[in-house]
This record gives sequence, structure tokens and C-alpha cells, in this order.
Amino acid sequence: MDRGTTDSETRQSGSFGHPSSASSSMRRHSASFSAAVPFHIDDDIESESVSEAGDIGDRALHSKRHGESGKFQFSIGHASQNGVAAPPPDDTMLSTYGYGSRDLEALNTISPVSPLPEEIISPLSTDAIVCSKDKKQGSKKELPELLDYVLCLIHLAVFGILGVLTRYLLQKLFGPEVVGLTSDQNILYLDLPSNMVGSFLMGWLGVVFKADITGVSDYLAIGLTTGYLGSLTTFSGWNQKMLDLAVDGHWVFVVLGFLVGLFLAAYSILFGVETAKGFRWLLTRQKERSGSGIFSSRVNWRVDSCRRHLAVMMVFILVLAALWSVSGALLKEEFSSGSSAAQLWLACIVGPPGVWIRWFLARLNGRGLGRAGLLKWLPFGTIIANVSAACIMAALSTVTKAVNTQNCDTVVSGIQLGFLGCLSTVSTFIAEFNAMRESNHPWRAYAYALITICFSFGLGTLIYSVPVWTKGYE
Repeated sequence: MDRGTTDSETRQSGSFGHPSSASSSMRRHSASFSAAVPFHIDDDIESESVSEAGDIGDRALHSKRHGESGKFQFSIGHASQNGVAAPPPDDTMLSTYGYGSRDLEALNTISPVSPLPEEIISPLSTDAIVCSKDKKQGSKKELPELLDYVLCLIHLAVFGILGVLTRYLLQKLFGPEVVGLTSDQNILYLDLPSNMVGSFLMGWLGVVFKADITGVSDYLAIGLTTGYLGSLTTFSGWNQKMLDLAVDGHWVFVVLGFLVGLFLAAYSILFGVETAKGFRWLLTRQKERSGSGIFSSRVNWRVDSCRRHLAVMMVFILVLAALWSVSGALLKEEFSSGSSAAQLWLACIVGPPGVWIRWFLARLNGRGLGRAGLLKWLPFGTIIANVSAACIMAALSTVTKAVNTQNCDTVVSGIQLGFLGCLSTVSTFIAEFNAMRESNHPWRAYAYALITICFSFGLGTLIYSVPVWTKGYE
């Protein structure tokens, strides 16, 4: 989960201590709030937390099973304002700041951005703040480990396919065939609208309302953010369009394309956060007038029993089977035509494995290099997913130009749209970028962006541009 941090001069004050448990990706930090104590966070913990701003993959499930993460202790000290003691945070306040009272491991699986510095309270765990009602009901019975993984993979697959479909529709809507805003020949590349829309929705689903979504189902939160938004946005498609421009000698367009793409995606997620906060404020006012808390009825919809989980799993299995069956049938019918529709249906079939691989690679985020954990602030899982997808897409594009047949173009385009589009992501990349930009070391955000873009574009040039130039491919 995102732990955006501030310096000692922020308006919010507090302190973070080191956890007593073993080092893990989901550390809980002892915290206390005092008007006289400056906000401070250990640099090593901050580096790890910022690197995990986007996704930590299946480490959430592993940590929950094996108790790798310690317990976070939250206490209200002598914080006061005008001589009045500050009240303890309630569910509404925590939800307003984007923190729920569910497992932090599940929340960490989402792909969020860091909240604004003045909004940060502290990362809270289920075991830290437990209302008396929850204590009386007792702790929730854990699901079998296999069922945990199956539920995650099924949600990721279904929402990943929906992300592919949405991205394809946005390409067609804003492309030359309809609006004509984007094309392959300028800096407004075809996947720019989907990257902007996905980043905007991340502000809603991954930041402001993430606690409310998790309050219904942890797996729904994973599916919507890591699955849907991660597949709606694509880094490899963005990189490949810049390679195509470079091949044609439009180097200025390449530089502007990366800068404009990064700028618009970064501000889309901020705009999403601000609009979602405004909408939440309206909902809060309405609920206050009616005398009930915001989303107070969500408990009735909570999927928190084995029976409900099994029911949801069966529904999602049927949906996934239907999506794959329809895609397979339509692919068989359209394949010989070589149309974009055939590429879409193939993309829907091969998309889910890309989401799964990206989810598993995310376990590398926050780990650093070697036993010493060097460069923990770099999310290596996201870097590997984006760079590898960009390189594979460049290689397949080279194959397409070398073979130059209709069937090869259909297969390659389907794999690029589906598998590689889902393997790479801009929403997570931008989430981590913003988390670093709001940390105590904002230069890391630009270093991270530069590393990802330079490696992807540099290797893509060797794999794609150089063969095209030397072989004279059209």
C-alpha cells in the first residue's frame, strides 16, 4: 500500500517507529500523534514503502499465511487542538484518507498512488484498530491457501479481459476512424487515452475509494486495480509507438511523446484523486444529513465467508469461461480476414497470463537487490514487467516486418494487444512515480521514470529499429 511521506514541516505531525517483527514487505510502524512532535519516517522504511506504492503481488497472501508482517500499533497521544483532546479515528475518517480497517496485505495488492502529504495519517492494519463489535464476533476464518490464489487469479483474469476490451474501444474511439485525435504518426499515440483514463480511475478506485471497495471484497479491489486498470493501461504499446516514430526519423516527436505521455498520465491520476475527494465529500454530507455513516450498508455486501467466496468464485469462473468461449468462436470466424476484430479476440484469450505474470513479478517491489536490499526504492517487479514487455513487443514487431504475412500480423498484433498490453502497465508505473515525487526524495521519481524509459527504448532500438534500418524492412 502506498505510504506517501512528507518532510518535517508538514502540517500533519506524528512519528513512525521501527517494527519489532522481522523485515518484510508489510511492516507495521508504531505511531503516535502529537502536536509538538515533527513527522518523521525512517529512510529505509520509506524507500521500501514507496517502492510498494503500486503492487506487491502475491506476497500479500504469503505474508498473511506465514505471519511475516508485524502488528502495527496505533495510539492517540496528547494530540490536542485549542486544549481539546483529539478523538480517535473512526471508520469514516480512515476511509476518507484512503485507509480501511481490513488486512493491509489485501490493500497492498491494489495499485494506488500516494495521498497528498497533508492527508496522511498512518498505514493501519486490521489488528491495530478493531471495534468492539468486531472483537465480539471474533476473527475471520482464513480461506485455504489454494482458494486464496484461485480467487485472485480468477478476478485478475476477468478484469484483465475487460481492461483489454476497454483499451481497444478507446483506441477506436479516439483513433483515426472516429474522432481522429490519436494516430501512429504523432505524439498523441493510440494508447494515450486509455493510459489517461486508467490513471484517472486509479485516483478513484486505488486511492479515495479503495477502503470501501476492500470493505466489500479484497479480491474485487485486486481485480479492479491490478487487473482492470493495469490492463487498461499499457507501457509496451506506448514505447512501441515511440520506436515506430524513431524508425521514421521523427526524433523530436519521440522526446515529446514520452514527455507528454508522462505528464498527462501523472496529472490524470491527480485529477482523479481530487474529483473523487469532492464526490466523497458530497456523499459524506448527504449521509450526515440522513444520520448514517458513509457507505454504512456495505457490511451487508461484504464477502467474508467461505460460502460467499465459493459463490463468487463460481460466478467468475462462468464469466471467464464465457469470455474465452465467445472470444475463441469469434476468433475462428474472423481469423482468415485478418481484421482488427480477430486481433481483439486473440488478445482476450492471451491477456490473462500477462496479468498473472505481472502480479507475480510485483513481489519483487520493495525487496531491493541482494541480501542487503540495495535500492529498495526502485520497484524492480514493475520495471521488469514493463521493460520485458517492451522488448518482446519490439521483437515481435521485427518478426512481423520480416515475415510480412497477414496471418503473422494477426497473431503478433493479438499478442501485443493482449498478453504484452496486460503484462506492462502505466497505472502502476504512474502510481509509483507519484509516490516517489511526494516522498522525501522527489528526485527518485524522475530517476525511476528515466530508468524505465531509457531501458525500454534503448533495448527496443537494438531489437527493432536497428534491424529495420539495416535490413531495409518496410
